[in-house]
Order: sequence, then C-alpha cells, then structure tokens
Amino acid sequence: MTSRQNTDGDTDPADCAPFELKLGERSPIPVLIAAPHGGRRYTERVEQSFRDPSCKLRLEDRYVDRLAEAVAEASGAALLVAKAPRAEIDLNRAPDDVDWGMISGSGKRTLSHSIANRRARSGLGLIPRRLSGVGEIWRDPIERTELDRRIETIHRPYHSALGKALETLRDRWGAALLVDLHSMPPLSDRAYGGARPEFVIGDRFGTSCSGTISAETLGYLSRNGRLATHNRPYSGGYVLDRHGMPKRGLHALQIEVCRSLYLDARLDQPSARLGGVARLLAGLVKVLGSEVANLRSGSQFAEAAE
Repeated sequence: MTSRQNTDGDTDPADCAPFELKLGERSPIPVLIAAPHGGRRYTERVEQSFRDPSCKLRLEDRYVDRLAEAVAEASGAALLVAKAPRAEIDLNRAPDDVDWGMISGSGKRTLSHSIANRRARSGLGLIPRRLSGVGEIWRDPIERTELDRRIETIHRPYHSALGKALETLRDRWGAALLVDLHSMPPLSDRAYGGARPEFVIGDRFGTSCSGTISAETLGYLSRNGRLATHNRPYSGGYVLDRHGMPKRGLHALQIEVCRSLYLDARLDQPSARLGGVARLLAGLVKVLGSEVANLRSGSQFAEAAE
C-alpha cells in the first residue's frame, strides 16, 4: 500500500503534496529511506522570487530523489521523498533556525544571533538566504505569514510523517533505521590525502544510531572498493538530531553520495551510472536491515521508559 500525504488543501493530493510516503502494510526490512533535499516542484511564486533562477540547482541534492526511489525499490525499504524544494524550506533545519534579517511583517524577531539560528547565519538556514559566489538568493524579504505557512504545511507535516513511519517500523520489528540520503558536490582530494571520498557517513558523532550500524556501513563500502569518510565533513543535521533515538530503538544515519557517481559530467542530469550506484546502496540497505533486526533489545525500551 502506498500512503500519499497531502497538506496544502489542493484537490489533487498526488500532484500537490509536498512529500510522498511509501510504507507498505508489511515491510520486508525495518529501514526507511528519506530524501529531504530531493524536492524539485517549484511553485510559480518561488520561481518568480529568485534573483537568479540558476541558483536553485545548487541548493538541490540533484536527482537524489531518483536515486532514493531506485534504492527503495531494489531493497524493499520504505520511502519518504520531499517534493517541495530546499529553496522553499529546508527540511534538514530546525524550525527556529531562521535568519530573521530576511523576514518582514508582524511577528519578525529582532534577535539575529543565537544558538538556534547558527546555520542561518551562514546563509543556509530554514529558508536559504545566500550562496557562496552568488550572494543573495531572493529579490525581496519573505513575509512572516509566508514563513509560518511553509512551516505548518511542509516542514511540520514532513517530520510528523517521518516520525510516525519510523515508529511503525520499530513497532513491527523492535528497531528501525532511517537512512537519510543526500548528495554532495565532489570533495577536494587534497583534503583527504590525494584520494577523493565518494561517500560521507554521518551519525552525529555516534549519537544518532548504534555504532554497529555505522561500522557496518563503512565496512560494506570498503569491501566494495568505495572510499568513505565518517562525519567529515558532514555529520548530519536536524533530521538526525530529531529522529535518531537509539535508546528507543530508532536509529538514524545520513549518507552523502558524490554527485559525480550518478550524474553526468555537468552534474546536471542522471547518467547511466545511477543504476549501479542504486544497486550498491540497495545491497547496503539490505545488510543494514538485517543488522537493525538483530537490535531488537527490550532493554533499550525499558531504559527509555524509566
């Protein structure tokens, strides 16, 4: 069974939902693959607000939604894919991680520097504001009412659906794993001893999932001749902070895939290599599914309940 989530009130849920969830009534493995930066459905309002429309491609995890779909189909994992683009709202940022200098209207906060909005100060908060080499993304400030609308109709429902799906899998299997799938531009080989990593595995420095899951992931990629780093330069973000709760049987792992592995030379369109990368990751997901199924520890739930 496919579950489609619609939150914007339009008459065609399949076409207008800001994300799509596929969770069967029976799940062959306790794994959910998510692509929070895979959205490519730009509204006319967002399109017209860009200073330079080409910047939206730099914000996307380009076609990672296609990769996630292929991995889920080949592995049997559940799937959650964002349709709303990162430019509209970043699902891997906390709802208060806002650069209030780009917000206008009633309710705008005057505090511009805090722990909560540390990513926003770099230009890539809940609503991205600027890009390196490009500058400001938007023509005009964003109204506070529009910010609130995006949070209530996209961000909050996405994370609610994600949390419920993981709990459903956990209740069926005793433990569940979120594989938060992202893509990254090619890393500098000079920073890694002359070898360019193809994958980055993030677990918030061991806090978002069992160490055996991270170790098995790195070992699998190594056995398959793939170079991966651990938490460098990406350790994960809000998604892992919110949904990774190992003591409750909810594990969360971020996987960054170099775009050169599955896109063309311009890093713009899917290449013939996408299928091979999907098969590689599907194999990993199956291995991790078995690992997670073995984590069904009642002691974790007892500890969390105390």
